[in-house]
Amino acid sequence: MSAKRTERLLTLVIMLLSSRRGFTKEELFEEIDLYREATSAAAREKLFDRDKAALREQGIPLESFSEDTLFDNDNTVQRYRISAEDYRLGGVTFQPEEYAVLNLAAGVWDQGSLDSAASRALRKLSSRSTDGGIELTPLIQPRITTDAPYWDIVWQALTSRAPLRFPYRAASTGREELRTVHPWGMGARFGHWYVVGYDTTRQAERFFRLSRMTGEPVVLEGTFEVPASFDMNQTLSSLSRREPDRVAVVAVRPGSCQVLRVRKETEVLQTGEEWDILRVPYAASSPMAATVAGLGVNARVEDPQELAAEVGRLLEGAYDAAVAAPRGLEFPKGVRQAPRRKSSAQDHLLRLLDLVPYLLAHPGAEVEETAAKFDISESQLTKDLDLLFVSGPRHYPDGLMDVNIEDGRIYLTNARDLAEPVKLSMDEACSLIVGLQALRELPGMRNNEAIVSAQTKLTAATGDAARIGTAVATKLTEDDIDPTLEVLQAALHSRVRVAVDYFVPTRDEITHRLVEPIRIFLHQDTWYLEAWSVDSDGLRNFRLDRIQTATLTDQPATALVDEESLARDRQTALPYRSGTTDQAVTLLLEPRARWIAAQYNADAVQELGEDRLAARLKVASSAWIPGLVAGLGGSAAVVAPDELREETLRWLEAARAHQALA
Repeated sequence: MSAKRTERLLTLVIMLLSSRRGFTKEELFEEIDLYREATSAAAREKLFDRDKAALREQGIPLESFSEDTLFDNDNTVQRYRISAEDYRLGGVTFQPEEYAVLNLAAGVWDQGSLDSAASRALRKLSSRSTDGGIELTPLIQPRITTDAPYWDIVWQALTSRAPLRFPYRAASTGREELRTVHPWGMGARFGHWYVVGYDTTRQAERFFRLSRMTGEPVVLEGTFEVPASFDMNQTLSSLSRREPDRVAVVAVRPGSCQVLRVRKETEVLQTGEEWDILRVPYAASSPMAATVAGLGVNARVEDPQELAAEVGRLLEGAYDAAVAAPRGLEFPKGVRQAPRRKSSAQDHLLRLLDLVPYLLAHPGAEVEETAAKFDISESQLTKDLDLLFVSGPRHYPDGLMDVNIEDGRIYLTNARDLAEPVKLSMDEACSLIVGLQALRELPGMRNNEAIVSAQTKLTAATGDAARIGTAVATKLTEDDIDPTLEVLQAALHSRVRVAVDYFVPTRDEITHRLVEPIRIFLHQDTWYLEAWSVDSDGLRNFRLDRIQTATLTDQPATALVDEESLARDRQTALPYRSGTTDQAVTLLLEPRARWIAAQYNADAVQELGEDRLAARLKVASSAWIPGLVAGLGGSAAVVAPDELREETLRWLEAARAHQALA
């Protein structure tokens, strides 16, 4: 049934593009056989209304009009057409270097809302790229995720310029209030997505973090204008982390608790055989309490008492959750697979509308290569070509396309009306423009000529759709990371070793390493360095925020790097490398802790109802697990193995008793 609907939609597009005068419904019903298969006249009308909505939803400019202005409101004399000027992508051609950076821009989006839009945009532009076969494997690989709560709804309101209403809990007061906002822009910074706009209650511009929305937003009727001076990049730059405005006095065991010792502006007030006394600045009590709780018997808050009490509550909650955690959870067989979005007739139509100009621009394209470019199987490509062959008006001479496959190569003719790609939608234009902007912000790429020229051409070609590019922004690095990034970037270009001092939280120590950088990638808003560890004689990943110092050496890097493997793995770079001796750990995660499954690359998950999740992690050492669940205060508990479950209970019991002495 989906193939038939796709054929009907494609034939409708072909006909409506073929005539400036347009067609009446009756003429369309006569020419398109699949409308005549409807069981009744009323059913046929519903089919047509549904098809019109589907085309408009995909950004295809279907117009309805009347030749007699006296009958503008009379549907019986309405005519329909698609304006070729509004349908077709503007005349733009990308050089091989420019198309290569567009590939990188599309690749920065993680699986989510704009990931598929970026892929569609790249597909359309492939027919506008001159041959060159250039592929870039970036040494710095950013990733933009769109998995924040209600991202799609906020995006819908932003792109349609519709007011948005949502319940919101402010960080400053903790109170939940209903807010009505005109969304001017969206941006990601500090690991969070924000919407910025005009708050109708406060009558002023405000930031709202999506993760603090306490219920599903509602898109309201009406529209608004965005101030001409608004630019999301500038607005996002004005957002800053809350500076430390409180001080904790913490007793820590000598040689331990490096996570507190390496904090900026931490002071050692006193040293001793059993305890060192630290003065630690902090900004918010909840993260600080979680950090201290995760240190167990090695740390105790002396002051303020409110912070000490919060640490105690976290440990009590973690202990209660550990006692109540179920036993014997089993996972479905096999490794967890990422869910695949079901393909609809509209998706299929868009692929066909992209396939035609691609084949016309690349006569004799190989079947295997074309299938790979469109991310489908060769058998699906054959079905698509068969569908192109039968789609079109029946009673017009030369109304159908000619499709031939000879020696594994595809030849397409008689498709003049579909020869140009469909104009980029707002989603598609935004995905590439924001992706290019993210690349330009990275060290070593800020003055890249190909990125600048590709962005200029893309903005000019997409017209009004490009305006959304200034309404969405991301800031993927911060001042505390940039200096380390620059050192590692220099090492990557000059192929030399780097000496680093690295904080290892699982062992609570700072180690000195000699490494040969290979690439830098972003995963779940955290930057990682993939490098060859000279000391360990193997590949390792290092978090950049745990690198205390990084110094270039004059020693050349000697490890052999498999460039093809790096290019292949570009989209799936993960922070943890599994080994044959890894242990399996199963955690029960409450809604607030579901992020752990993604952060630690769970190899199996199981939904347990009430938005709870069981996740199985593979870890080289489980020594850090008790500290992790302690800091989460009851949002996570160890389910298996039994030995770790009992060990965690003993760890939490000792930590509770230790904190009670404070």
